[in-house]
Amino acid sequence: MSTPQHPMPQAAPEWQAPAGPPHAAYSSPIPVVRTHLGHAIASEWTKIKSIRSTMWTLGVFVLLVVGIGLLTGLLVAANSSDADLGDENPLGLGFFGLLLGNMCLITLGVLTTASEYGTGMIRTTMTACPTRGRVLAAKSLVFFALAFVVTLVSSGLVALVQVGLLDEAREPTGAEWFKGTVGVSLYLALLGLLALLIGSVIRHSAGAITIMIAAVLAPLVIALFMFSSSLEDVRQALFEYSIPNQLSVFYSNSLTETGPSGWDPLWIMLVAVGAAFAGAYVLLERRDV
Repeated sequence: MSTPQHPMPQAAPEWQAPAGPPHAAYSSPIPVVRTHLGHAIASEWTKIKSIRSTMWTLGVFVLLVVGIGLLTGLLVAANSSDADLGDENPLGLGFFGLLLGNMCLITLGVLTTASEYGTGMIRTTMTACPTRGRVLAAKSLVFFALAFVVTLVSSGLVALVQVGLLDEAREPTGAEWFKGTVGVSLYLALLGLLALLIGSVIRHSAGAITIMIAAVLAPLVIALFMFSSSLEDVRQALFEYSIPNQLSVFYSNSLTETGPSGWDPLWIMLVAVGAAFAGAYVLLERRDV
């Protein structure tokens, strides 16, 4: 009589985990840290100091501001009749270098945002930091701080040398020193920040730079060629609110007798930057990257 055959137990398939006690929860050895604005600022600082365009644009900016400023001071000091500036603010001789140098800040501001769209790097940035408003705020803070410091150092150096060269000129007051260094640096840093925000809106480097240069130069150029008396009010407004004229207000040397004075140009630029930031934020949240 044959013995009954019991089926042999089959091994579990490879894809099926063997029965046993539940495994303990996995704990990563890498600490998990909740991200915040400081991390985004550190990331943007690493990017802006690593690209060559930052070195070139700021290098040319310093060269223009310091070079033209010192050359102007030397030329005025060499001519004894021009060295006596009377009641004029001697710090105003730094205006010419800053007027040209602001084009470098505009270019760098646009490239800080628009270049990432051109290279596709913006996708990596938004993946690393999905909170888009935080990215825009970090870019703005890093650029503004960098532009302000570089402008302050350059304009301060030029101011000190010019006052030393012009022995016969009157000594600037404390308020004039503050406006001619800190005030003008704040204004130009805000102007560059406005370019950054326009770059975020346009997402095209050449287009945004063209728009910003037109905004700086077009009002003054158009006003110069308005000869019709019926357009006198328009011509006067273009003169008064053109960026070159607002920049000259910081040296108490306005091109017109009316219009912005004192710290008005800074408040006007703050309003413009605030409106541009709001527009850039809304578009950044609504559009794809």
